[in-house]
Amino acid sequence: MPSFAVSISVLSLVQAALVALPAARPAPWLTELRSRWWALVPALSIVVVVGVVNFYSDSATGLSYLALAAVPPLAVVALGWLVHGARPGWSLAAVPLFVLAWVAGGSLAGETAALALSGLGCVTLGWLLVSVVPALWLRLGVYAMAAIDAWLVAAELLQGPSSVLSAAAPAADLPALQVANFGAARMGFGDLFVVALVGCLLAQPAVDGTKTDLYRGKSARRQWVGAGLVAGLALSFDLLFFAVDTLPATVPVAIALAIVSRRGSAQL
Repeated sequence: MPSFAVSISVLSLVQAALVALPAARPAPWLTELRSRWWALVPALSIVVVVGVVNFYSDSATGLSYLALAAVPPLAVVALGWLVHGARPGWSLAAVPLFVLAWVAGGSLAGETAALALSGLGCVTLGWLLVSVVPALWLRLGVYAMAAIDAWLVAAELLQGPSSVLSAAAPAADLPALQVANFGAARMGFGDLFVVALVGCLLAQPAVDGTKTDLYRGKSARRQWVGAGLVAGLALSFDLLFFAVDTLPATVPVAIALAIVSRRGSAQL
């Protein structure tokens, strides 16, 4: 079993990888659903889950079943269509990943498979949200999510519900996909969701709808810059674990998004 330092570093690098993973995939059939109000989803995903688990701890088991039912199909969509270089045949990879996460649960191999499924599922969730929210409002939603996450951690309101949710698991030793475990470290599902969301946001085509090769190149560079920033900021942020037990892993992601957004605006 790797040490905590190695484990949390791997999870931070997985966060960075999820920024670079999504490709731009237009969804014109979702246009009628576009609204800035969907930008509340990132922040509400923390507030609602923490509130429900805090006041009704048995709901954590229900959330584990929700993740079990939703994540694998979402991962299929990501593998078959949403990630860079996706092919329909890739979607079949979700099956061995799920089997490995189930039969090797508790081992590094099983945790890695479960982590891959959860991360890929988050790519699809991020793509859905990016498809229905204007970019500016969605950036504000990410910043709000990070601010609420930081406040809950500082007020020690997140640790209890997080522990309950992480301990929950479906029957028959089925994988707990509502949490990201690797070795001695753990992240919440929301910590994967926010980076996949940022990756989808950075991958989107220009506001005027242009899809030139030049823009695609700029979009890819934005993702790689964002991934590099998330890696550097998250790994640096991890050093604070020498002083505290819990950190809001959404904060480095929000900072990276702000830097990339400001950098992009300065180049216009």
